[in-house]
Amino acid sequence: MKPLEGLRIISIEQYGAGPYATLHLADLGAEVIKIEDPTSNGDVSRAVIPYAQNNDSLFFQSLNRNKKSISLNLKSNEGREIFERLVKSSDAVFNNLRGDVPEKLKINYNHLKHINPQIVTCSLSGFGTTGEMAKEPAYDYLLQAMNGHMSLTGEPGAPPSKSGISIVDFSTGMMAALGLMVGIFQAKNAGIGSDIDVSLFDTSLSVLNYLAIWHLNKEYEPVRTKHSAHPTLVPSQLFQTKDSYVVVMCNKEKFFPLLCEELGAPELATDKKFSNFQARLDNKEELINQLETIFKTRTSLYWLETLRGKVPIAPVNTVQEALHQPLAMQRDMIVPVDSMNFGTIKMLGTPIKVSSYSPCYKAAPFLGEHNKEIYNELGYEREYEQLKTSGII
Repeated sequence: MKPLEGLRIISIEQYGAGPYATLHLADLGAEVIKIEDPTSNGDVSRAVIPYAQNNDSLFFQSLNRNKKSISLNLKSNEGREIFERLVKSSDAVFNNLRGDVPEKLKINYNHLKHINPQIVTCSLSGFGTTGEMAKEPAYDYLLQAMNGHMSLTGEPGAPPSKSGISIVDFSTGMMAALGLMVGIFQAKNAGIGSDIDVSLFDTSLSVLNYLAIWHLNKEYEPVRTKHSAHPTLVPSQLFQTKDSYVVVMCNKEKFFPLLCEELGAPELATDKKFSNFQARLDNKEELINQLETIFKTRTSLYWLETLRGKVPIAPVNTVQEALHQPLAMQRDMIVPVDSMNFGTIKMLGTPIKVSSYSPCYKAAPFLGEHNKEIYNELGYEREYEQLKTSGII
């Protein structure tokens, strides 16, 4: 049995953060019914280049596997009636619309509780459903800028830099998936649903975590650090080797003497200037200069073989190298999925491992692929063709 089998989630979603949230729930067996607009080409991510064809794209495939797609005009009276009938048999209604839109579309708990008192509604938006910016759209890049991420990324003296991936979108997607499951758990226990409100703004502030606490309570001013170093733990940073780079992280006191021993410089560990975290931070420049000189004398492979298992160390891989690591296959993180437009696609598997369940991956649906299945189930067999002709579905 699938871990989330029997769970039905209606999702009014598009592009990145929202589909990323429901992707993981669908992988674990939830029935995610994706509502797409029949007056357009559906989810805008179906057309994301460079790999797009026939109203499908590899971008869309990466975020929408294991889901069902129906087309439905929610702004029409007939479409609203169908939507409400679907709500009766569902556990949750999810959306990643602008913060003020769920109320306008009447898809929040207050407007649906008379249909299904246990329904959980979850909104993933840019700035939340409350507050002065609820009506404004937001995107990952903007929030990385707005909430301090870019100010902390990159080398000192260089322009602020964003993360190479949509880290705010994906972090918020994970928070939304968690929030949705919390709401469903509560509804099943209490018999009453609720609104779940998750935003890019809140999440991107939340992940500042300890830096925020340091600033709010001690006026600590975080800054960019050379070679992506940890702000206080020394040495925990990028080191250039003879041929590339490695990251070494001495985040426990026991690792520093081991590092010095393997580097052939045991005297550094007994030097009072480097005897503990605070001493190493106070004398960081002197210590790092010596370590950098040593690391440059050997290749990355040498240091990886020498230090692995003794001191936390990792290579600085390209995306290509990351995806071809043996561990990625051993952990079932590269999986084949058969699709209509792209043949067999290699995709990333779910990172959530459940011992009693082996995931089965199905390609993302084409627009309206599950119309007949869902609408027949709802009792629209006779009206089906008329609904298509009139543009309701």
